[in-house]
Amino acid sequence: MSWQFELLAGPYGGVTEGPAWDGRYLLFTHIPASRILRYDPAGGEVAVYREGTNCANGLMFDAHGRLHGCEGGAAQDARRVVRYEEGGVTVVTDGFEGKRFNIPNDLAFDLRGRLWFTDPYYEGAAGPWSEDRLNKELDHDSVYRVNPLPGGGWTTARVTFDTTRPNGLLFSLDYTVLYVAQSGRREDEKRQLRAYPVRPDGSLGEAEVLHDFGENRGIDGMVLDIEGNIVATAGWELGGPGPSIYVFAPGGQVIERHPFPAKRPTNCTFAGPDLSTLYVTTTEGHLFRTETGRRGRLLYP
Repeated sequence: MSWQFELLAGPYGGVTEGPAWDGRYLLFTHIPASRILRYDPAGGEVAVYREGTNCANGLMFDAHGRLHGCEGGAAQDARRVVRYEEGGVTVVTDGFEGKRFNIPNDLAFDLRGRLWFTDPYYEGAAGPWSEDRLNKELDHDSVYRVNPLPGGGWTTARVTFDTTRPNGLLFSLDYTVLYVAQSGRREDEKRQLRAYPVRPDGSLGEAEVLHDFGENRGIDGMVLDIEGNIVATAGWELGGPGPSIYVFAPGGQVIERHPFPAKRPTNCTFAGPDLSTLYVTTTEGHLFRTETGRRGRLLYP
């Protein structure tokens, strides 16, 4: 079926990202405004859900329905992954080996409650401070695994050593594979969909390249359907197939490609009563939706 995209909100100006479904509302971030917005499908209204989010990008609910986010603002302690609480935030992790993270981008949870996130440095992705690469403290852009400790707290481990500007990430149906969008900007960087086997100890095996986007914009965000297919935002107005929503089989074959009506889609998630509605955000600050004929696989709800 051909997907028909309906504009629900925006453009707000600046990137919208992180769509996350809580069972009733669709939450998404407006990065430059440091806001999380809430769309109500029943009434069609958008309201401010949370402010002061330090240029939050990716959002994700854990298995208990607690909202987590990747923040990358200019404040000294704001390049971090947090859990949003009723009266504030709990910092999950804010640095590695004594250095601040780059600009945490996207996150996922596994069945053991471990949080995995990407930490690329995209110039300008978190406000004026991020335009200058001299503010980058780490000499790598990596994926991390955050392990909850029995008595509270977390430990953080680096799990990729071959990524430059990893972006979206996603687990396979059985959680034995971690899909990572390797989405560089420079000519010497790759733009690929990669599959990393997850070892029993939580480390990752050697990546398999499932799809290579060549010189064109690769994957930004992605979500899984119940058949294990990867639904991903990719492409741009500058060339190639153009801005698109792709559906990849678990082995990387392109099953479907749906042209998208804005310049650069950023992220997507399934939502609605049967998780068949896809919501999509963009670099210009839109929120779109479409009916897909597919059903999403979400950890929560």
